[in-house]
Amino acid sequence: MSAPHSIPTPTTQLFIDGAYTDGTGGERFDIVSPATGEHIASLPVPTTDDLDRAVAAANRAQREWRRIGVAKRAEICHRIGDKLGEHIEELALLQTLEQGKPLAESRADITEAAQLFHLHSEDALRLNGETIPSTDPQKRMFTRREAVGTWGIITPWNFPLLMFTEFAAPGLATGNALVVKPPTHTSLTVLKAMEYLAEAGLPEGLVNILPGEGDFGSKLVSHPGIHAIGFIGSSATGAKIQATAGLKRSVMECSGNGPVVVLDDANMTRAAKAAVDSAFYCAGQVCCATERVIVHRDAHDAFLEAALEYAKTVKIGDPFDESVNLGPLNNEGVAAKMDRHMAEARALGFDVLLGGGRASGFATDLYYDFTIVDGVTEESLLSREESFGPVLPILTAQDDDDALRIANADALGLQSAVFTRDLDRGFRFLDELETGQVLLNESNGWWDINMPFGGAGGKGTGWGRIGGIHTLYDMTDLRTSVIHLGD
Repeated sequence: MSAPHSIPTPTTQLFIDGAYTDGTGGERFDIVSPATGEHIASLPVPTTDDLDRAVAAANRAQREWRRIGVAKRAEICHRIGDKLGEHIEELALLQTLEQGKPLAESRADITEAAQLFHLHSEDALRLNGETIPSTDPQKRMFTRREAVGTWGIITPWNFPLLMFTEFAAPGLATGNALVVKPPTHTSLTVLKAMEYLAEAGLPEGLVNILPGEGDFGSKLVSHPGIHAIGFIGSSATGAKIQATAGLKRSVMECSGNGPVVVLDDANMTRAAKAAVDSAFYCAGQVCCATERVIVHRDAHDAFLEAALEYAKTVKIGDPFDESVNLGPLNNEGVAAKMDRHMAEARALGFDVLLGGGRASGFATDLYYDFTIVDGVTEESLLSREESFGPVLPILTAQDDDDALRIANADALGLQSAVFTRDLDRGFRFLDELETGQVLLNESNGWWDINMPFGGAGGKGTGWGRIGGIHTLYDMTDLRTSVIHLGD
């Protein structure tokens, strides 16, 4: 297996103050493709001096950026969206090489990244304040939204460019600057994209890209020149970031353990297709993937039959093959977690009906067969932990009350789904499922660029919203002005 020759040459430098640079240190780290096993590039390890320079550049650029006004910022952000749209194919090829997801998924990611710049350009033009009545007739009060300053952004490896853009587009449109730590081993797509942001007229210093390990992330969030934190990733890492960042403003989108509830009156074909799709998309490495299917006991057999039938459409293989819809896992850590979950499943006597282990015959050992496990219990790792792999664990509920109890007995509250033809039953689950988003008769993995996405229920899934105008609210300060009239 080898990658197509049309993949652009990777950028092998940091991006600081409007230019690519090797930085001040001599150490580098390697990036190896999970899809092909080949060495792709080596990148500089950023130093504290590199970070200081990036933060200083961001703070300098941000002061001017906020002054030019929203109309000019929106114009430049629209141009960025156009530029990304012109380079979807080459960015998608590069992302698939470094991340491992099927090429069709990468194209969708890059397309949405371009759309986000257009969307948030328009959102920023409509980010209105309000006039507030005063108890004093000589006072006039009004509010407006203003940029916070320089954001420290940390993004994960599963959607390298899209999740960078989920902060960059609203952040830039509202007048902020960014210092970004993209995922260490999937940084190449973001670094390449910076070439196009610069071509679109992004001012120097406004966005800086410094890939680094976890200790570098700690230095970023604690830096005194960083005013706010944007994070997408695991709940464990999110907790460490928050402990380090203190009272800095933050948007935290953390882990999910998405329950999908299938009631006995559901359209079983639709429910099975939605659950399976959401379980293997991006090899299951999605925070809102189907992590648990909670099936009403009277629906169990019909759902299982439909799921096994639809699973025949899953084709594992070379992610550059257009017919493939399941590529490799991104890294050994995720694969080892799947191994651990499956070892326990077998030890507990669960029914492994499909897959259940690493696939053979591929360029790397990161390919994992799509897996369906029945008879899963609530106390098992497959139920309690976010597997983050291509697995469909099936639990059985006795009735609606039991399904709600099982779904909510989890430490995470990101996104959930329920399938039923009964609107009354559906609304009960919409009201009582303790997640930030509840989808009725739709895949748990469904997302839209206008959709406010984030956790709820006081659980370990973070706060703030990614998507739509709500991100602009979270990335700006609400400022109040008071005017005294008369003497």
